[in-house]
Amino acid sequence: MASCIASSIFLTQLVLVAALPITSSSSPALGCFDSIISFGDSLADTGNLLQLSRSDGHPTRAGFLPYGQTYFRRPTGRFSDGRLVIDFMAEWLGLPFVAPYYGDGGGRKVADFGKGVNFAVAGATALDASFFERRGMGNSFTNESLRVQLGLFKGLLPSLCSTSSDCKEFLGKSLVLMGEIGGNDYNYPFFMGRDLEEIQDIVPLVIEEIVSAISELIDLGAATILVPGNFPIGCLPAYLTQFQSSDKEEYDPSTGCLNWLNEFSQYHNERLQRKLECLRELHPQANIMYVDYYNAALRLYQSLDKFGFEGRILRACCGGGGTYNYNSSESCNSNAMVCDDPSLYASWDGIHFTEAAYRWIFKGIADGPSAVPKLDISCSSVALNEPAASIYSE
Repeated sequence: MASCIASSIFLTQLVLVAALPITSSSSPALGCFDSIISFGDSLADTGNLLQLSRSDGHPTRAGFLPYGQTYFRRPTGRFSDGRLVIDFMAEWLGLPFVAPYYGDGGGRKVADFGKGVNFAVAGATALDASFFERRGMGNSFTNESLRVQLGLFKGLLPSLCSTSSDCKEFLGKSLVLMGEIGGNDYNYPFFMGRDLEEIQDIVPLVIEEIVSAISELIDLGAATILVPGNFPIGCLPAYLTQFQSSDKEEYDPSTGCLNWLNEFSQYHNERLQRKLECLRELHPQANIMYVDYYNAALRLYQSLDKFGFEGRILRACCGGGGTYNYNSSESCNSNAMVCDDPSLYASWDGIHFTEAAYRWIFKGIADGPSAVPKLDISCSSVALNEPAASIYSE
């Protein structure tokens, strides 16, 4: 399709227009959703890896304090001190927190998934583990890839709806969150010291997996899919520590972030947006919305005072010391150096954000400028000013 061959001018405009919904009489307009279906990695995991790690005898650090200390007052398997973007999304829609597929310690019951189910697993990749094994990148990470997560969803679907038409209706009234997924496909090779060119070669394969999963979900009946892009990884303490340089030219003077790593994130995001534009042409009945995680997060680093981070933006709240309070051999745990007030920090453990940062990221998506038009996807029956005002007010 000629229109899918994006020019450089078109790409510069995509960040603004990619979130525009495409509606038709056969698909629900953005309004009230009955459930949330989520896929992804640690940025959306609400407890899956915690349950998997307990069953295989290798406990994850997110199963111990200080993880979860801010909001839940206990570890829940979330890789943060509190809530994630998916949690703020559920609250905004008047829905309960999305139940992890593998359970929350009390077992897994289909009845728990009537209002949503989360397949996201920390460490998950878009590509299958076998891909990385073939490239000599080892197999030390979880094989809960996007393809595996989609398979689990297909296996669960008959328990949530009885007929094909019922399933289409169920999915049509569900909000699908496709990630963020793909970040670990790059994290692993970056921290293994692989060349940038080799990692760039992976990008089209990662995006094809994401697009393929979206297409399958649409065929099953999904009508509204939010597809986040990658975060500015050049601003994360883990990357800033791993690739610390004496060359000041490598850093953005306004943020302190590493330019070349942020450019890589943008490379992924631009290619993803191109593919989503093609997907919209193939599925005009669906609302396929690009969510600009990159700029929603980057603005936190550009305006410290506005968001209350007071110069601590590049340091992890919980870590092993050093310039950025990150040490790969001394990760965040009960013995780590933990800041007194996580709300003053954007990074929780060097790779994941604090609840305070996730709150601002969600607010940027929901209110703009990181989604155009504003994502007006709240149920009309929910009084957004109460309690939402207390959660999202500046």
